[in-house]
Amino acid sequence: MFAEFGVLNFWTYFVGAVFIVLVPGPNTLFVLKSSVGDGVKSGYLAACGVFIGDAVLMFLAWAGVATLIKTTPVLFNIVRYLGAIYLLYLGGKMLYTTFFQKAKPDANKSTPGGAILRRALTLSLTNPKAILFYVSFFVQFIDVHAAHSGISFFILASVLEIISFTYLSFLIFSGAFVTHYIGTKKKLAKIGNSLIGLIFVGFAARLASLQS
Repeated sequence: MFAEFGVLNFWTYFVGAVFIVLVPGPNTLFVLKSSVGDGVKSGYLAACGVFIGDAVLMFLAWAGVATLIKTTPVLFNIVRYLGAIYLLYLGGKMLYTTFFQKAKPDANKSTPGGAILRRALTLSLTNPKAILFYVSFFVQFIDVHAAHSGISFFILASVLEIISFTYLSFLIFSGAFVTHYIGTKKKLAKIGNSLIGLIFVGFAARLASLQS
């Protein structure tokens, strides 16, 4: 399928992409947190940041820039530490807000949409594991000798984004349902925010220890 457009082993790619999207990571957790905390609209804003970040990384992999980052230790380490610092910042901020920041009358005010989009995009672009994935997996299914490899890139990128959209939509509506279910049960919300904050700190630690 799509072999005439320079796509190699499409169904193998499709199955692999499904499993990769289903693996929990900071992007999916952030989308889930946004939908739980601020509703469906905020969840989709976070998802848009992930979609844009993934599209940029896929383009860089196709263009060869991602390979350069992977094979250049200095550049790889810069991306790695930036990602770890940002994850640590987000996790620490969530834990601080949950345990130490005093409640204010407008504490229930939702996070601005622009901030959610920027955070999701930054998370996506500073994830070196995503770069490694696109270099080692994504480009294997593009025939570099095809007349128009850009079409192959577009097909594979579109398929991955559709899979990601489907899964993230499930997370968004699940998160919104959880929010509706727990209502004003602040203790449950506090536990949820604490767990996500700790997981983000854990992701930061793992990312900092990642070898180039």
